[in-house]
Amino acid sequence: MGPVRIGVLGCAAFARRRVLPAVAASSGAAAGGHAEVVAVASRSIDKAREFAADFGGKAVPGYAELLDLPEVEAVYVPLPPALHAPWVRAALLAGKHVLVEKPMSTDAATTAELLDLARARGLVLQENVLFVHHHQHTVVRRLLRQGAIGEVTELRSRFTVPELPADDIRYRPDLGGGALLDIGLYPVRSALHLLGGPFEVVEAELTRRPGDAVETGGRALLRTAAGVRAELAFGLVHDYRSCYELVGTGGRLVVDRAFTPPADHRPELVLERDGRRETLRLDCDDQVGNAISAFATAVRRGARPDADALNQALLLDRIREFSGEPESL
Repeated sequence: MGPVRIGVLGCAAFARRRVLPAVAASSGAAAGGHAEVVAVASRSIDKAREFAADFGGKAVPGYAELLDLPEVEAVYVPLPPALHAPWVRAALLAGKHVLVEKPMSTDAATTAELLDLARARGLVLQENVLFVHHHQHTVVRRLLRQGAIGEVTELRSRFTVPELPADDIRYRPDLGGGALLDIGLYPVRSALHLLGGPFEVVEAELTRRPGDAVETGGRALLRTAAGVRAELAFGLVHDYRSCYELVGTGGRLVVDRAFTPPADHRPELVLERDGRRETLRLDCDDQVGNAISAFATAVRRGARPDADALNQALLLDRIREFSGEPESL
């Protein structure tokens, strides 16, 4: 079979910078794992033409018009979070597979509805959480299974970034902005990806600066029924930190550049046990390209919905509820 034919809804900067170059490069992937852009839609036809010139396909003057194109098999949705649900729903109802930027929606009930709709129509719906596709986390999970640090007792995960421009959409509540959905999602997903869960929320706090319309930071403490703790921290107005640490009865494992490593980054996992410190140097890996390949393979071969997408949404809801913060929308 040929490449998965993708239509793009919107001309987001992240799509231009990270995702669409990976789609363009995916033609050399293994059979079933490649894709191509066949259409780009934007409210500005000039912007759509600019994207199409760079990445291929035809320029389309509106999102609904793109969903009507028979040549479009799948849709990539890089719109602001508040617009994800309506356009994911519209794409699924139009019979298109969907790759949507995180978060899939702004609340767990809507995420569950969208996953149910995709399942009922036999379509792939994938949330574009990139870091889970990087092989460094596969190595970490293998080490945990092998008992490299004994029985895991705690995860400490942190993702914080410096202050963004004042007009950034992540500071706009009407577009689904805020640190929890944009940045907090990563430590939450790391807990699910590495420890499995299920989790209860023991503590949570969302913080905002005077005058801000959304939360700009936060923390949460999760715990499994077996007592394994996950301490999570996140923020939009902090120093850059992207890391996690796993503590066990027999050692400690530290991962830096955990969530957004560039494709040319060589990960180094620090393993401490038996009074010794060992650095495990891994090969470079392209998590964006891997995510595109995983989506295209799922479209061609079929895949069950990702349970972590819903579990993640449920935890994000509970963190907000526990903190007493109002919904973003």
